[in-house]
Amino acid sequence: MSHSFFRDTYIEVDLDAIEHNISQFRRILSKDTQILVAVKADAYGHGAVTVSLAALSAGASHLGVAFVDEGIQLREAQIRAPILVFGYTPPHAIETAMSFDLTFTVFDREHLAQIAEVAKKVGKTAKVHLKVDTGMGRLGIPPHEVISFIHQVRNLKCVELEGIYTHFATSDDLNSSYYEQQVEQFEDVLQQLEQEGIYIPLRHAANSSAALRKGLKKCNLVRVGISTYGFKDVPNADVDLKYALNLKSTISNLKCLPRGSGVSYGKTYTTTSDEWIATIPIGYADGIPRQLSNIGMAIVGDIRVPIVGRVCMDQLMLNVTDAMPLSVGDEVVLIGSQGDQMITACEIADLTGTIHYEIVTRLGSRLPRLYYQKGKLVCTRNLLYDD
Repeated sequence: MSHSFFRDTYIEVDLDAIEHNISQFRRILSKDTQILVAVKADAYGHGAVTVSLAALSAGASHLGVAFVDEGIQLREAQIRAPILVFGYTPPHAIETAMSFDLTFTVFDREHLAQIAEVAKKVGKTAKVHLKVDTGMGRLGIPPHEVISFIHQVRNLKCVELEGIYTHFATSDDLNSSYYEQQVEQFEDVLQQLEQEGIYIPLRHAANSSAALRKGLKKCNLVRVGISTYGFKDVPNADVDLKYALNLKSTISNLKCLPRGSGVSYGKTYTTTSDEWIATIPIGYADGIPRQLSNIGMAIVGDIRVPIVGRVCMDQLMLNVTDAMPLSVGDEVVLIGSQGDQMITACEIADLTGTIHYEIVTRLGSRLPRLYYQKGKLVCTRNLLYDD
């Protein structure tokens, strides 16, 4: 992990906020319900290793990743908590995944057979969670095949069925009857397992929004993803979540352009009077949506100012006339707060026609991450080079 960087554009991550958000879920969940924190996509842009350590210290018991390489990253950082791979593990990755003690998601018989074959060859037991498709239409076996599938798993001495789960398509929509249908289908599956005398240690369905809605009676683990980072998709839920990420830069150039001057590629913005234009060293290669051209905002001098002209690959421009006087080197906030002003990833998502998940996960490896705890910088992470 690098401890230095030379760019005036960076992400700040508040580890106290991560721990606080996990503790909020711990407060509303039963003492028998475990917490799996989803740290896929580099912990939604926040940094998988450091966030995982914070989440585990706050009471999480499991971690979730999208694919094997993400799990290996955590293991190589000496993280020993159980790690579930949510996605498909191709045959050529199965043995490696087992060597790093990763848990597989299984969702069809061929995939199960591939895992069993490798487990038998290496003389190890593969831990698996069975994915049930109750309406997402993605990975998973249909509910009516669950019992026969489980009997097949139980006949394999080298495969341990540790968990069973499903994923909701509309849990963040409080008016969705489809969510209730999925809940009913999964609880019916769990009821059938009880009637058959089949015990599976971990049973989970709730993502962040479903966990906030509560009401899943037969499950004993929840998967907290986006809410780990402060986003609450169920507005009236009884939790106080804190945003963990700030995206900051500085002014690299400041000039007063006369009326009629063009700004950036394509001359999509023309000054209507003498205007102070600040250049900021961040662009779409860092994850700033190009769609923010001429509609986005930033904060400088405790004032919201507009992005003008097209967002470039490495830079963007602001009309800072209303915020003057300013100087080169002054702080600029793209996501987060300054003074009494705030720009959230949700606001940016609304402007660009997407979701807040995409805004934070697209923040790229060119951006150093600075981690704070109790107000102090505790470590930095720069993926562009090693010390």
